[in-house]
Amino acid sequence: MTMIKDKINGKDTMYFIVSLAVLLVSLFLPTSIALVLTSLFFGAFAFFRPQQSLVFLVIYVSIRPLFVEVNSGVKLVGDLITFVAFVRLLVAARKNLLSLFHFKLFEWALFLLLIAGSISGLMNGVLTSAVIFQVRTFIIMYLLYYIISRTRLSESWLKGLAWVTVWTGVIVSIHGLIEKLSLRQMLLPDVWKYKILSPTNAVRIYGLPGNPNSLALLLFFGILAILFLQQLYKGEKYKWFFNVNLTLFIGIFILTYSRGTWISAFVFGALFILMTRNWQVLKRLAIAGVASIILIYFPVNWGVQYFKSIGVEGPDVEGPGSIGGRLGETFDQKNLDLMSESGRFFYIKKGFEIFNDYKIVGSGFGSFGGSATLSYGSPIYDHYGIRSDIYGGKYFYSDNQYIQIITETGVIGVILFAAFLLGMLALFWKQRKTTFGKFMIALWFATGFSGFYYNIWELKMYTMFYFLLFGAFASMTDQYAKFDVKEK
Repeated sequence: MTMIKDKINGKDTMYFIVSLAVLLVSLFLPTSIALVLTSLFFGAFAFFRPQQSLVFLVIYVSIRPLFVEVNSGVKLVGDLITFVAFVRLLVAARKNLLSLFHFKLFEWALFLLLIAGSISGLMNGVLTSAVIFQVRTFIIMYLLYYIISRTRLSESWLKGLAWVTVWTGVIVSIHGLIEKLSLRQMLLPDVWKYKILSPTNAVRIYGLPGNPNSLALLLFFGILAILFLQQLYKGEKYKWFFNVNLTLFIGIFILTYSRGTWISAFVFGALFILMTRNWQVLKRLAIAGVASIILIYFPVNWGVQYFKSIGVEGPDVEGPGSIGGRLGETFDQKNLDLMSESGRFFYIKKGFEIFNDYKIVGSGFGSFGGSATLSYGSPIYDHYGIRSDIYGGKYFYSDNQYIQIITETGVIGVILFAAFLLGMLALFWKQRKTTFGKFMIALWFATGFSGFYYNIWELKMYTMFYFLLFGAFASMTDQYAKFDVKEK
């Protein structure tokens, strides 16, 4: 506790603890009461402590899948915090509201993309509710950027964000170890405990985020947070705390067997280290990586084998999984055939097939492989022979952001999406001589690579961190008029 207070002032620490306690208590209340309690508390929290409430989203979004599984009454906390913090910004800027309508090129491109995709979707028979759902998915995390970029941040805000990310990573990592060693029998809701997983996925740690890829993304940003704090606290202070948790995070990161996040992390690390020539970071990562293999990866896998040998029941898989095996699956012929029949290659082929019929404006939001289609399906799937039972009766993500944009928004959408991406890069490039600018350039390229195998701009875990950091970058480089959102 002393360490936390040393880095996040005592009042903020108390707010985080009380907020987490309210969430935990709400899990045991009737759904309607939990909804009222969390709405009142977090509405007030976001209004009176907007900057800190946005940081609290790191904790909430990371554990939200577990919370919602236990009690759906807490599912609106994230949206409520974002909306109330937005209102708080409007209140702070009430004497100069026009300045809030100043947007960069990438923002205009995003707005036009949302309009184009929405109109196209409605014209092609997509449900209005599905279109709204898809637009919300794209816009909700952008609002974090909008609020933070136009707020005069406290000097310790970025440091507080890093510490909260680290502590969240510690909690999630410890839980992940328990999940792995207990063969998914401890500290999980029954629905998760008895969920049928494929042999490929059963060896992976799902954690509190409920998804191995989301867990890997959280730990990726947790590793970056530790490296940032190590740079701030040079010397012996907290040296062992940082080193131990860096090893822990990398170990669990490996055990997620998230190939896509591994690639993104490599792209980010290679670019950032080359641009900054900070070979000390590379040395730290190499040492922690070796330590994580020796102290986390092998012992945990041996532990899994031991608990199996004494009769602990769990997912029916052979072996605990391995790095080589996971990477080998990428180019395994059987896996490639599956991707062609019902996986990524299949989606790309179908996407271009649909694009050929809707070249200019696409088939519209909510029609192909996005968040909306997971809940609402698509009016064009039957026509193009796209099955709905690929994932046990659920519709699918395209697992490729670019094919989704090409298919749903056509040539116009591709141009607007390119302007959205390149507009952000232009802002970062202007600050390329600064460490923060180099960081954002590396993160931009890592995000770009992620788009080839994730619907990356729809993943809350990723976009939350991306837009929080992007907002801080914009605020600290004075991209907009900023307002004092005083913490009361």
